[in-house]
Amino acid sequence: MTTETTKTPPGNETGPTPGTPEAPEAPEAAAPADRRRWLALAIVMTAAFMDLVDVTIVNIAIPSMRADLQASTSAIQWITAGYALAFAAGLITGGRLGDIYGRKRLFLIGISGFTAASLLCGIAADPQMLVASRLLQGSMAAMMVPQVLAIIHVTFPPHERGKVFGLFGAIVGLGAVSGPMLGALLTEWNVAGLEWRPIFLINLPVGIAGVLLGRAFITESKAPNALKLDLVGVVLATLAMVMVIYPLTQGRENDWPLWGFLCMGAVPFVIAGFIAYEKHKIAKDGSPLVELSLFKVKSFAAGIAVQLTFGIATGIFFLVWTLMMQMGLGWSALRSGLTGIPFSIAVSLAAGLSVQKLVPRFGRKVLQAGALTMAAGVLLYIFLSDHYGMEIASWQMAAPLIVMGLGMGLIVAPLTDAVLSEVPREHAGSASGLINSTGQMGNALGLGLTSVVYFGVIDNEMVLGAPYVDAFRTALWWVVAVLVVIFSVMFALPRKAAAGIAHEAEAGAAAGPVAAEKVPVG
Repeated sequence: MTTETTKTPPGNETGPTPGTPEAPEAPEAAAPADRRRWLALAIVMTAAFMDLVDVTIVNIAIPSMRADLQASTSAIQWITAGYALAFAAGLITGGRLGDIYGRKRLFLIGISGFTAASLLCGIAADPQMLVASRLLQGSMAAMMVPQVLAIIHVTFPPHERGKVFGLFGAIVGLGAVSGPMLGALLTEWNVAGLEWRPIFLINLPVGIAGVLLGRAFITESKAPNALKLDLVGVVLATLAMVMVIYPLTQGRENDWPLWGFLCMGAVPFVIAGFIAYEKHKIAKDGSPLVELSLFKVKSFAAGIAVQLTFGIATGIFFLVWTLMMQMGLGWSALRSGLTGIPFSIAVSLAAGLSVQKLVPRFGRKVLQAGALTMAAGVLLYIFLSDHYGMEIASWQMAAPLIVMGLGMGLIVAPLTDAVLSEVPREHAGSASGLINSTGQMGNALGLGLTSVVYFGVIDNEMVLGAPYVDAFRTALWWVVAVLVVIFSVMFALPRKAAAGIAHEAEAGAAAGPVAAEKVPVG
């Protein structure tokens, strides 16, 4: 962990930072210090909440966007996958830029850009403008989100951080539950005749307030010995992602052209070039984008595979689930949002139980049980959908959604600790950022794959109703297959995770709570 330097205004001391000589305690000027710290916390948590809601809010409004903008299926995929791709590509870079140039500065740049991109999304005149604005939004989130935990880490002394990170986890859970409902309400209310656009425009007052208050109350901090920025590594890693996701997303509409297969076939060569350059970067100045030695740790390599495949499963499910309810069954956005509430509650309950009670006793078996439980929920969903068809009701969906939610909660909460448990402590921050980036990349890949596993089995996309329901069942079988793979890979995770590793990642690009942040519930 790098040594922190913090520009501290008088009366706003933050306590010693790990790795630095302990400073003498400030005299009894603690009241203003506490007040400023908690104001800074409220600002960064509000920004994290805004980012999370913006992810979960979008899926529920996609049918409305499609009808209003006459968007193609590939545009629908890019509205969601573009954000995840831009976020994944920029996440590690955003954390490193904060270390180099200052966390407050990058946070303010990120929240300003995120707010501006939200405005562009809200006024988008066509699908192309909306997709471009979502790409910008994702890249700005990649500047903003990594600073949140780092700012908390350097703003609060060690004895307060446990309470603060517990509060942060609660905010994350609240965002996951409230996002779909907020999106459904804003879409249903059709505020000022704007239909889906308020789901983005609502960010404007929040973002502007965050910029103004952040300038006043957030303390600047940076790492004086931060690693250099690996621009070549960023370009190669992003290129590899785009060369997979772009052909998958666009291929079906272009009748699967040869260039798409050539593009995807060239990805291993780009990855090989990336690895070679990272080795060169390590030898040259020790500042690679990705610490390759991490992949020598079997549990970390397996955990990255779990994170990637889990992102694929959730990316496929949540998009096709929303489309099935609104374009297949003809439900309103509000009814679809309400249907997802049992799932969100089940995730929250299982997540708390797994971390506090189950994982300390049973270790990786809890995560494996989660994968099997989630698969059982998907199979139950397939059975009920096949049995009731177009007549299935919201309450009949509750049972499979609860089972799936319990399974997901058993995975998402303890996964980061399990993956980091055998990682050297000096690389914990880098490793946690890579875990989150991989999850976002998997999510984007899953969204791209919907063109194959969902839209690929619909003969005519303009014919709503039964074709969308039938395609949903087909896509669920793919989700089951991915969950079986996840269960198998989990055998490479350590039987019991070592305690306390994740705390070393608090100042990294993203720690445990943020890793679970992007699950697009609803």
